[in-house]
Amino acid sequence: MPSKNKTRMTSLGYRSGFEERIASSLEARESPFAYEPGTVKYLIHRYTRFRPDFVLPNGIVIEAKGWFQSADRTKHLRLREEHPQIDLRFVFQNSRQLLSKASKTSYGLWADKYGFKYAHKDIPDEWLTEDSESTRISKDYIKGLGWLP
Repeated sequence: MPSKNKTRMTSLGYRSGFEERIASSLEARESPFAYEPGTVKYLIHRYTRFRPDFVLPNGIVIEAKGWFQSADRTKHLRLREEHPQIDLRFVFQNSRQLLSKASKTSYGLWADKYGFKYAHKDIPDEWLTEDSESTRISKDYIKGLGWLP
């Protein structure tokens, strides 16, 4: 029996069916992307590493989230604080999902509150072709990390 901490891979090598669906959607739109191209260090209690789910050629970094745990939220806030050059965006499987049973805040409202761009279920076409100052800064930065050729 696999350890609880080990992530099971799908038959195509993705960590979840949701990531697999996003990759299929990008492929169907003939949009190039990199899946988990590398890591960047960030500090919470100790240095740890962040591995993005998808990196688009224009510099947008996508995190696909089905379940958005408290530790994930903390990680992304800390990551943005330490690496503000990364244009990090979320695609939620359900952006209306509440953070917890006791919360009135949805995943989408959390993203709005902290200034993250997000989408519901799939990457918007606009993100694939967007060319803005934030995407150009992000592209240069993540090229330096080796996430883009």
